[in-house]
Amino acid sequence: MSDDVLQGYRKSIDNIDAALVHLLAERFKVTQAVGRHKATSGLPAADPGREERQIARLRRLAEEAELDPEFSEKFLRFIIDEVIRHHQQLRG
Repeated sequence: MSDDVLQGYRKSIDNIDAALVHLLAERFKVTQAVGRHKATSGLPAADPGREERQIARLRRLAEEAELDPEFSEKFLRFIIDEVIRHHQQLRG
């Protein structure tokens, strides 16, 4: 049995998921470049002040977009933690 409405929603979800993957890939390319720069410049892998500003910024954006700010913070925290792990690996 086919439900065209459901299939349409699923196609939209699939397209959004693909866009998210591509955006994350681009973001990680940039953060890898940041990590290399930090490693060669002797800068620390983490910047807690920047992280907190970014989380606050994302929470505001989430509220404006009617997205749960708690979810957005957890999502960004996961990404930040992964970026820091990569930066630490670059430092050796």
